[in-house]
This record gives sequence, C-alpha cells and structure tokens, in this order.
Amino acid sequence: MSQPATKPHSVNAAPDTVLRRLGLTRLINAAGTLSRLGGANVDPDVARVMADAASLSVDVWALQGAASERIAAVTGAEAGIVTTGASAGLTLAAAAVLGGLDAGRISRLPDAGGLPNEILIPRTHRNGYDRALTLAGARLVDIGVDDVGTGAGVRPLETWEVETAITPRTVAIAGSGAARVEPDLPILADVARRTRLPLIVDAAAQLPPRENLSRYIAMGASLVVFSGGKAIRGPQGSGLLIGRRPLIASAALQMLDMDVRPAAFRAPAAFFPDGAPPTLPRHGIGRGFKASKEAIVGLLVALERFMAADPMTTVRAVQTRLNAISAALAGIPGLGVRREPAQHAERLPRLVLAIDPEKAQIDAAGVVDRLAELRPAVMLGEGRIAENLLILDLACVAVADDEALALSIRAALKA
Repeated sequence: MSQPATKPHSVNAAPDTVLRRLGLTRLINAAGTLSRLGGANVDPDVARVMADAASLSVDVWALQGAASERIAAVTGAEAGIVTTGASAGLTLAAAAVLGGLDAGRISRLPDAGGLPNEILIPRTHRNGYDRALTLAGARLVDIGVDDVGTGAGVRPLETWEVETAITPRTVAIAGSGAARVEPDLPILADVARRTRLPLIVDAAAQLPPRENLSRYIAMGASLVVFSGGKAIRGPQGSGLLIGRRPLIASAALQMLDMDVRPAAFRAPAAFFPDGAPPTLPRHGIGRGFKASKEAIVGLLVALERFMAADPMTTVRAVQTRLNAISAALAGIPGLGVRREPAQHAERLPRLVLAIDPEKAQIDAAGVVDRLAELRPAVMLGEGRIAENLLILDLACVAVADDEALALSIRAALKA
C-alpha cells in the first residue's frame, strides 16, 4: 500500500524535529480540535507571545486580574479568569457556588457533607464532562425526561420540572449550550433568575459564533465555561470561566496560590472591588488547575485575534479548500462526498465521507485503521462511524497538507 508523504513546509519543521527526538511523528489531524489530538493549532504569533511570557516573572494574581478586565470587555460578564481548560472551568464553577467566599466552606471541599450541594441539570444535558462538577463535591440531580430525544413523546423540558426539583439543598442549576438542547436555556435562566440560583452553562465547544461569548451572560447565566484550545486557537490546555464577580472571585481563590501572609495579599479590584475577603482560605480544590503565565497571555492574545478576524473570510477559504479535496476524491468506488449541513454561518464547513462497504470492499473502521498506518498518519472524525460515515474537518489541517490528505484517503480506499 502506498504511503503518501506530506510536502515539507516551514511551519512544521521545528515541531517535527522535536517529535522525532521523542520517537514520534506528527499527524494530519482532519478530525477537528480534539483534545486527544492536541486541540487547535496555536497561531504562530500567539506562540511567540507565549515564549516571551515564559521567560518573565509576574504576579499571577495581578495577571489574572488584568485578564479579567479584558475578558469582561469582550464578553459583557462582570469578571473572568483563564482556566486550564473547560473541564477545569466546570469544576471551579461548581466550587464557586458551593464555597462562595466562605473560607471554611472552601477549605472543606470536596467534602460537602452537611452543606447544600445539589446542582439541578436536565437529563437531556447530561454528558461525560458532568463529572467535572461532582469533583468539587456537588451532587447532580436529574430533572425532566428525554421524550423528544427517544421519540417517546413531543414535550421538551418544561418550567415546572425545574421549579419542583428545587429544595433547600439546591445551590445551582446547570445546562449545556449544545445545539440540540440549547432551547432549554431560557427556561433554566428564567427559573434561576426568579429563585436567585446561579446558572452554570457549559459552552466549551459553542464557538463560533463569536456572539456566544456574550449571549449566555445576556441570557442570565451566572457562570459560563469556554474552551480556549478550540475555535479561539489559544493554548490547548486553556479555557475561560466568565460570570458574576463574586463567583469568579471565589473560583480565583480556589485556584490561585494562597501561600501568602494575609496582610501582604494584594487583591485585584477586578475580583474584589471592595477589598479582599476578611478571611483568606488556604490552597483550594482548584490549586492543581493553576494556569501558567504563558497560557494566560497566550489565550488573551488568541482571544483578541479571534474577535478581530472576519469569520466569513475564513469560512469561504475553507470551502474553497474543501471543493478541491472533494474533486480529488471524486470517482472512488464506494465513496460518497457531501458537505455537512452547517449549524451556523460562522461554523467552518466540513465534509461527510460516506463509505459503501460493498462497493469499497472496506468499511469506515477499516479506512480509519489504514489511515492510522500511514506516515504521517491521518485522522478523520469518527462521531458517525457506526453509520459508515467519516467527517473531514480542516480546522487543524495546514493548507500545505491538503493534497497529502486527499492522496491518503484515496490510498486507504483503493489499497
């Protein structure tokens, strides 16, 4: 079987050298901004800023305070912090609603025994990342049913299902910004507002559109989590936690270094406009989630570039590339190529590769296995592999790799 190689180009020269020293080779990642494949490819300008920041000393509390001001200006939130990913942001969000600014409660977490610790969440919003909330000591309480999703009925989440689940042990409501369940968020926000409960929204992958950076806050969310290593193209292990200032201050207290004399603690006004809390906790449950100075600076620069870019110019450029790849894949027996319906105009277009096992004499899983054997290996999205459908996503593919990507797919199907 032929093994098409990527044309050499300067962008990948240095990383390739580092990987070779480790006995590894790079991938052509056409599966998207997946964490297991390294997330988004950081913009070279962002990488240079991160390298500069890595060589400097800085007060990280002050740096997160400055970051909060810039994040707030972009999102419309009262405050924000840079986290070590969206999952860490969810744990810190839960810790914030559990501990508040009470040093005693903060010091107990994740042991919430005897404390109100229940977070209501619709069953249709549950996913594998929910565990990030429970790590802080929260107990998730399912509400509603999935009649629509299972085809057993037509009624989505209703207000009374949220209201009747609230008890004295309820500390917050949580929901997902995913497209299928996003229509539930106004209901959750309305109940949260009337009951004065915080609403946590997991919007890790809900960019673009850029308007989502402010939309959930405007809707009434108290805390919102975004990934920094996907569409924003910041450091892979970075994220944003934005929301109400007292809750962000609590998250900061539970993440940042508290090994400081209380009298010497300089509280950033972005978190504590009226001065530091009367009692400082010791290291909190989020201490292992500390964001590095270079990650904080890198994500801020990436966020600025994300907001300044014209998303439709990028969409049109990707569509032109996909057209060329589609043409290069034409005529392969057993392969159908079509464009995936876009969820939003600003979302990057993707291709759906439909494998007919009888005509191609191989199924989608077999194609994935063959692509993994190439050097460089090629990764495609496997979210619909059970249907013999593979997703081709160019978010992490360099333009110079397009030809090798198409040749690799042809080789895998014609081997």
